[in-house]
Amino acid sequence: MNEDESLRRYGLRPSPADLPQIRQVLLAEADQQDQDTELMKLCCLQLFNAGHLSDVLVIWRAKESSFDAHCSIDVQLLCGAGLAATKAHLEADGSPDAADALRYLVECEAAGNFDGFSVAEQSRWRADYYLT
Repeated sequence: MNEDESLRRYGLRPSPADLPQIRQVLLAEADQQDQDTELMKLCCLQLFNAGHLSDVLVIWRAKESSFDAHCSIDVQLLCGAGLAATKAHLEADGSPDAADALRYLVECEAAGNFDGFSVAEQSRWRADYYLT
């Protein structure tokens, strides 16, 4: 699957029934030596738009799977359920991955990466990118 196929098949706001397949595509791509970071970024946006806290670490693991993925997948895509809810979720999780993701989120927030952040606005401007 590539980015165009994923966009055609699932759209930017996939149905709940499609989310397991999107997660599978994302994690399989993250495990590849030659990753398609554009496909990974789209999968992360699709999961972001679903807004499930259970996807925060899925997106984090994909983001951290390579240098290119880290640079391609914006930190804001971790926060489809909102910044405060995401931080609370990561803190409650307590796993090493969650601690790393939380630390990174807090650093990015302090650096201004979340100034004016809203889930709706992120979704809107990212949709403009894919649909225009």
